[in-house]
Amino acid sequence: MAEELNPENPAVSDPAVDAAGPEETEEPVEQRKNGLYPGVSDELAANMKSGWADTELRDLEPIAQAAETAARRAALSARFPGERLVVPAGNLKTRSNDTEYAFRASVEYAYLTGNQTEDGVLVLEPKGDGHEATIYLLPRSDRENGEFWLDGQGELWVGRRHSLTEAEKRYGIPASDVRKLPDALREATGPVRVVRGHDAGIEAALTDKVTAERDEELRVFLSEARLVKDDFEIGELQKAVDSTVRGFEDVVKVLDKAEATSERYIEGTFFLRARVEGNDVGYGSICAAGPHACTLHWVRNDGPVRSGDLLLLDAGVETHTYYTADVTRTLPINGTYTELQKKIYDAVYDAQEAGIAAVKPGAKYRGFHDAAQRVLAERLVEWGLVEGPVERVLELGLQRRWTLHGTGHMLGMDVHDCAAARVETYVDGTLEPGMVLTVEPGLYFQADDLTVPEEYRGIGVRIEDDILVTEDGNRNLSAGLPRRSDEVEEWMAALRG
Repeated sequence: MAEELNPENPAVSDPAVDAAGPEETEEPVEQRKNGLYPGVSDELAANMKSGWADTELRDLEPIAQAAETAARRAALSARFPGERLVVPAGNLKTRSNDTEYAFRASVEYAYLTGNQTEDGVLVLEPKGDGHEATIYLLPRSDRENGEFWLDGQGELWVGRRHSLTEAEKRYGIPASDVRKLPDALREATGPVRVVRGHDAGIEAALTDKVTAERDEELRVFLSEARLVKDDFEIGELQKAVDSTVRGFEDVVKVLDKAEATSERYIEGTFFLRARVEGNDVGYGSICAAGPHACTLHWVRNDGPVRSGDLLLLDAGVETHTYYTADVTRTLPINGTYTELQKKIYDAVYDAQEAGIAAVKPGAKYRGFHDAAQRVLAERLVEWGLVEGPVERVLELGLQRRWTLHGTGHMLGMDVHDCAAARVETYVDGTLEPGMVLTVEPGLYFQADDLTVPEEYRGIGVRIEDDILVTEDGNRNLSAGLPRRSDEVEEWMAALRG
């Protein structure tokens, strides 16, 4: 990785200086400690200002979801008439020293604009009976003051940015220079709301104009707006699931290599599919072999992969538009379940079947969870692991020692989507067509659980699918992956054949 010439040069990072003419930016370059160049000569600085071709893109089309993002902004405008609404994308976060984490725009910002660049801000200004939207972005790197090649975030270091004119064409929103926004917000009057937690500079500019309660109302509205997906979103989720299915197939084909190495081989194999066909993985892949399957969010992925054990693979591809799949299969590493593994797996399958059957419009959201938990409680009583009757077990939640988690969650641009929604509209709400949720029951017998027979210990099973609520029931978006134990064995044998 090359070392920036001058990532912290005040001459190119100060917005006031950026706006000045070239004769006003003749400040000495602050050299990085231990940098190999002592500075920039006047001759080199002059040379770097000229001789560059015009690269403006003039034939750009709007992004695929431009109509949908416009409709979302209109709904937001109608909810908060007469108020200025500020939705930041967020800023780069330092990973260590001078390297940053890969940037991912805030979900609220990406949902309303389709843009994914750091430092962006969407502002809806009250105008007449509605709002006028502006997207504030960093313009192209300045070649006059050297920012494009001297600054660590200049275009020669991190790549070309769209010009403001290009951005207007792509997103269908007037674009302006984000470096001017903090001052404008400080001078603004009237009621303002901001989505907090993404851009400290924007929040500081609004510190005397906003309240936590009003800002939370904005965040909650934007979370609840995503409960029902539009056609574009459903299509993106299907893309994510289809790529995820191919990623699971990739893993099955290399299980022998994972046995020779570790769970990391599984993680890397799935990640390759995610990066080739999408933006990234939607969350840290859980590649849990053997007793690691009993750790719900096992993402260390550094353990052995052994024939005879189970592999719990919980992973999802994220599309280029940020929609993620979330699928789990529990696979026999050698291709065949043992009798006990199959008994436990089939119990989870039956529970999932009951849960999926409960997903339909007009049903209570909690219905699929209750249906799945009842099946698991019945099996635990049947196996003598907990004392019945089943109603007592469910009333006291005794099955939770082995079922542990809820049976699903909303899915979308976040793997646990719509998390800020009100309880009455989410967990205590009613299912509607267009909602997408996971159904993922599990049974986990910890390796040190002395309340179960020894042969159960260290076995963990989860099966998870992504379910779309339709007008007349539901559709399993991840039906491309087999679920029944005999079908899983046949599928694995065919892939490894």
